[in-house]
Amino acid sequence: MNAKVRLFVDQPLGMGQAVAVGPEQANYLFAVMRLTVGDAVLLFNGRDGEWLGRVQDAAKRRGVLLCEAQTAPQSLPPDLWLLFSPIRKERTNFIVEKAVELGVARVQPVTTRFNNAERWRHDKQLAHAVEAAEQCGATFVPEVADVLPLDRVLASWPPGRALLWADEALAGQSANLHGQIAPATPSAVLVGPEGGFSEEEKARLRALPFVRPISLGPRILRAETAAVAAIVLWQAAVGDWR
Repeated sequence: MNAKVRLFVDQPLGMGQAVAVGPEQANYLFAVMRLTVGDAVLLFNGRDGEWLGRVQDAAKRRGVLLCEAQTAPQSLPPDLWLLFSPIRKERTNFIVEKAVELGVARVQPVTTRFNNAERWRHDKQLAHAVEAAEQCGATFVPEVADVLPLDRVLASWPPGRALLWADEALAGQSANLHGQIAPATPSAVLVGPEGGFSEEEKARLRALPFVRPISLGPRILRAETAAVAAIVLWQAAVGDWR
């Protein structure tokens, strides 16, 4: 196969399907990666699995790829959401990238009282999610939601979904989630901003029946580290890492 490029496309994929690429992807394929007619490209769209494609037409601002064979079936991540408060640009980029690599179904940024972040750029973060999926071999790109106030997210919380809150007050307690949540339970993990949650936010979280405070181990973690740790704990306990 010898494909050195993996590309997300928002078009149907199937045997003999022609896939047109526009200026941005054509520039990446033919100017940056220097692919030519006949070269292989791995394609996925989040619905039809991964496909081997061949370059049929390579121009400066457009191109055509032809699907030859499916190389992997469609695979969805577990039903896990990540809720986090955006922080500084590079660290927010890191959180989105690692969430995709570790396997979440939805990335939901939330604003809190002690937010310390630049403006959330949905288009930029969606691009980071796509790039991460291309690099890690995923056949699914998680939903990247618009930023919402935490209060609003909690007020419309879907029935049956557990919310695991990384509570700094529990630092030092066991971080083992085995036996605390049933497999296949729709879930979400919530990590706070660099300044932590306000006392009012903590009180509300503790009062909600679907919220389960959890420990992330013996030390206080930075926000981006906490996001990774929370996902890993859930995946190891009831996700697709078991």
